This record gives sequence, C-alpha cells and structure tokens, in this order.
Amino acid sequence: MAPAAIKAPISFDDLTKIDIRVGTITQVLEVAKSDKLMKLIVDFGDHQRSILAGIKQERANPQEIEGKQALFVVNLPERKMAGEVSQGMLFDIGYEDKLTPCLACPEQTVPNGTRAG
Repeated sequence: MAPAAIKAPISFDDLTKIDIRVGTITQVLEVAKSDKLMKLIVDFGDHQRSILAGIKQERANPQEIEGKQALFVVNLPERKMAGEVSQGMLFDIGYEDKLTPCLACPEQTVPNGTRAG
C-alpha cells in the first residue's frame, strides 16, 4: 500500500471539536434494510448508543467484535440510515485505504467513556 497524501492542515481548535470516546460494543445486530450496515449497541459508561457501521461485508462474522472496546466519534448529529438512527461513528482503520478495516482500540481496558486526544 502506498500511503495517501496528507490532508490540508487544520487548526488545533478544529481538532478539539471532535469528541472521540472509548465504548464497549455490547451487541452487533442486523439492519434488515441494508446489505452493508450493522447496528452496534455501545456502552459509554453513563449511557448506551446505537451506532450504525458499514461492517457487514467487511467481516466474515461481524458479531466477533461484541465485547470489544473501540473508538467512536460521539458528537456527530444523529443520522437516519436504512430506517435506523445512528448516534455516532465507529472510528476504524484501513477502510479509506481499501484495506480490510480493523478496530481502533485501546491497548488495555479503560473505563467506557474515556476521551481520546
């Protein structure tokens, strides 16, 4: 893989606007009206969210990520897709470079809701 060009610079203030948190994926559910999306139920410590992720075709068994901690962007507006509401975005590695995506996750267990950055 040849690394992609680095994107245009942003300010530090722009970076601090993104709220990335650790959450534990407690359930991975089918989205009936989609060939790509799976519904993740994610525990952020003080609350749970439903987050849709396009992982159905990327993994032989999408349920294999149940119980794992991962990084999520949590301050995006809610978005309706395939009849379901997504309350954030899974922050994974590889998709944009046409690689099989993998989770971005902490190297050791941390409390759910811990902020990245």
